Amino acid sequence: MADLDGNCEQKKKDWNIYKKMQGEELLALADTIKILNDDDALELFKKTVPAAGSSLLQVRSSDAKITKKVLSILKESRAPNGRDPRVDLLEVALRGGAKGFEKIIKMIDELVAVLKTEQIEDDKKKTWCEAEFDKAEDKKKALLQGESDLEVALEDGAESIATVKSDLEALADGIVKLDKDVAEATEQRKEEHDDFVTTLASNNAAKDLLGFAKNRMNKFYNPKLYEAPPKRDLSESFLQIRSHNMKDEPAPPPEADVTYKKSGEESGGVIAMMDLMIKDLDKDITESEVEEKDAQKDYEQFMDDAQNKRAQDSKAITDKTAAQAESESQLETDKDSLKSTRIQLMENDKMIGSLHAECDWLIRFYDLRSEARTGEIDALSKAKDVLRGADYSF
Repeated sequence: MADLDGNCEQKKKDWNIYKKMQGEELLALADTIKILNDDDALELFKKTVPAAGSSLLQVRSSDAKITKKVLSILKESRAPNGRDPRVDLLEVALRGGAKGFEKIIKMIDELVAVLKTEQIEDDKKKTWCEAEFDKAEDKKKALLQGESDLEVALEDGAESIATVKSDLEALADGIVKLDKDVAEATEQRKEEHDDFVTTLASNNAAKDLLGFAKNRMNKFYNPKLYEAPPKRDLSESFLQIRSHNMKDEPAPPPEADVTYKKSGEESGGVIAMMDLMIKDLDKDITESEVEEKDAQKDYEQFMDDAQNKRAQDSKAITDKTAAQAESESQLETDKDSLKSTRIQLMENDKMIGSLHAECDWLIRFYDLRSEARTGEIDALSKAKDVLRGADYSF
């Protein structure tokens, strides 16, 4: 308010000086017109200015009206938020009257050309900005989708590697267990075979012994069924062993009837019992041999299956190890790709930011600027027409 009071007071002083100077100027102009409108002066002007059909005062008055009309037209084109300073400069030139209308018209043409060029540049810039924004947004969408895909791939890759590691551990444990089972089965088969050999030898020995005893009884009770032993008398050896094992000699037999009678029925029962025992031994030997054969066959089949299983598991370990290495390599590649994608996203966001800094103002005020330019160009065209003699109603 203090500045406003001071400025108003100064304006009053300037206005008084202006009015004084204006009065002096009008007096000088009136004297000049009076001199120029003198009869002698008019005769001189007729001789020197053939086209002058009116007085200088009339010419002055016509130019002032045209200037006023042009200034009015330019004033109406002023936008609410201001106007191009170059149009203001044009008004100053018109008010000063230092330049002729032809020069003012030339200035208008140049300004119109500049405004049209600026509009073309704004059009191109706006089109470029919108296209760049579209490209940047499309690229951002693609990068975000790529980032999402890579994150999923990393999760799947890590899960796949964990699964492969678990499978490898299971396969390794399976091979260790299989080797242990093979060793136990081999040891068991060896023990079974040793038992079979021992049992078979015992059964054969018992069978031979029973046969020898039966043959010996047949020698006494059934001479026709007796088979002569080989040169080595096993009975004597057996009797000798038996004799050696006896600690005390038996007491002399009591006296009795020396007329000997063979115990036919009793001997037949003993021999039949021996035959039954030999038959049982043959059956045991046959069963043992069949069991041994089946056990050996099962063992061999187990060994073949174990060998095939071990080969398959070993191959699976090799394949899964290679797959694990490939997955780990792909995982590292995906990590690098994800890092690169995020860097590209950052750079793309930075570019979008720079586009906003460069384009937001233009896009926001494009319509307003275009409308203002159109109004100014229209006003300048009208002003130029007025300067050239067109008559616009106001």
